[in-house]
This record gives sequence, C-alpha cells and structure tokens, in this order.
Amino acid sequence: MLRIALACALALASTDVHPAAAEGYPVRPVRVIVGFAAGSGPDIQARTVSQALGRALGQNFYVENRLGANGTVAARAVATGEADGYTLLFSSASIASTPFVYRQLGYDPLTDLKPIATVGLLDGLLVLVKASSPIRSAADLIAQAKRDRVLYGSPGVGNGLHLATELFAQRAGITLQHIPYKGASEVMTALLSGSIDVMFVTPPSVIGLIKEGSVRPIAFTGEKPFPEVPDAPLMKDTLPGYESTLSWGMFFAPGKTPAAIVDKLNATIHAAIREGDVAKIMQRDGYFPDNRNAAETGAFFRQEVERTGLMVKAAKIEPN
Repeated sequence: MLRIALACALALASTDVHPAAAEGYPVRPVRVIVGFAAGSGPDIQARTVSQALGRALGQNFYVENRLGANGTVAARAVATGEADGYTLLFSSASIASTPFVYRQLGYDPLTDLKPIATVGLLDGLLVLVKASSPIRSAADLIAQAKRDRVLYGSPGVGNGLHLATELFAQRAGITLQHIPYKGASEVMTALLSGSIDVMFVTPPSVIGLIKEGSVRPIAFTGEKPFPEVPDAPLMKDTLPGYESTLSWGMFFAPGKTPAAIVDKLNATIHAAIREGDVAKIMQRDGYFPDNRNAAETGAFFRQEVERTGLMVKAAKIEPN
C-alpha cells in the first residue's frame, strides 16, 4: 500500500497542471516561431493574433520566421525548447503530415508539442495559373494534363498543398509533375515566371495578386465560393467527390508546458480572434473561428495527424 500511495503522490506531483504557473504569465516578451516566409498565410495569421495577444497580456508577442523543411525546422526549435510558455510555435496544417514524410524529425509532434488553440479553419484552396495562361478552368487543366506535361509547385514534399494537388490529380485521372520549393513565395515566383503551370494555395496571401491581375484563379476547392474571390468556380462542379485538405493555423507550446499556461493562452487567443480588427482580417481571409479548448484542440490535432497520414499513403508519398 505504501508503494502505491507513494506512486500516486509522485504521479500527482509530476502533472503539468500547476495553476500558479499562469498567474503572472507572461512577465517578459514571448517569441512565436513561424516556419514559413513573411507574408505567407501562416505568417499573416501568426502576426495578427500575436499582436492581439500582446495587447491582452501586456507583453510583446513577436514573430520570428525560421524557414526550412516544410516548417519542421521551426517546429523542432520549439519542441526541443524550454517548456515555460515563452517560446511558441505557429504552424499551418502542414505539420500534420511531417511524421509520415520525414524519417528523422528530431521530435514527435504528438508528444513533444502541445496544441494550444486553432485560430481559424478554412475549407478550401484556390487553384491559380498565371494571368496569361491558356488554362482557364479546372476542366482545361485536366484536358491539358491529358495532352501534355503540366508542372505544379508546392512549398515542399508532404506539404498540405502538395497533398491536395496529388489527390486532385488522382481523382481526375491525370499525372501532374511536382516541383518542390522552400516556401509558398518561391512557388508564386515560379508561377509568375512561367517555370510552373499551376499551384494550389491558401487564399490569404494571394488576394492582392488576384486583384491586380497577375494571376487567375481557375477553381476553389471549398463547399461554397470564397468571399474575396466569389467568381472562382467551385472545383466540386467540375470534379464531384474531390475533397481538399482542411486548412488551419494553430499555436503550439513545447510538450511539457504547464497546462495552466496553455489554458490561459487558449482563452486569450479565443478572445483575440473575436476582436473587431482581428475578426475582420480572419473573415476577409475566409477563416471561420474555432472555439475548442486546449484539450479539445489536442484531440483535433491527433485526428488531423491520423487523417493526413492516410492522405500521404493515398498520394503514395515515400518518407525521406
């Protein structure tokens, strides 16, 4: 009995609840690491919400862009960092595919990172071509791929945009040639230069280019038209049954961060995304808010990792 009682006491002492840990948090600036380029969709979300967090909690939440390997460089830096709430990660949904794409991540996303909150969900992607491209619709894209080689780019092997494009190709019965780049900005540069023919992309970072006429959206993969580009045809009307990956942005902390700090951040993030200016930006970019608490966010992330693993297998992507 004594051993059992001692074991229970040690278990309770080792839990990460520690309510007192959150009372004064934060007492110094908080670093938010983003694994994608400045101006990208994840970067825009991270900066928008981080500024609101700073206003709410009285400390600077500053964004640091650390690029490489489809966001895994940034994720590793946080996963192996101090679990004190002062170094956070903001990632796109691409993080869910990394355990199935990279053999040696250097961390386990399910244990070494603790999901805090999802700031928004997006049910579709835009399919873009250069404005001068003869491809004017998803049907044109499919027909072109059946006649000739079509090149597409993504921010890296296993990235959500890579998976979405490969699943589209499988559903359409075509082959598209993948050219991986280091980030979405490089993919866009390649599209504008004519090095690739098409790209799937999250809408927020490309609205300006669409409005100025540099690129043309030929489809949107969501269930209903995208608010800022309502004329983009729905992919489901051309290719019934195609479902693209769900896009989201999520804050993470190192895995052993006290639950009280994570819960405090979760509540503050939810309040932030309801703020007038923040809410306007999120709605403009097509994201709808997600109000899951930290535990529910963790469960959602596990489900997304499992679902994405099946997508990687379906896309026949081998880990490297």
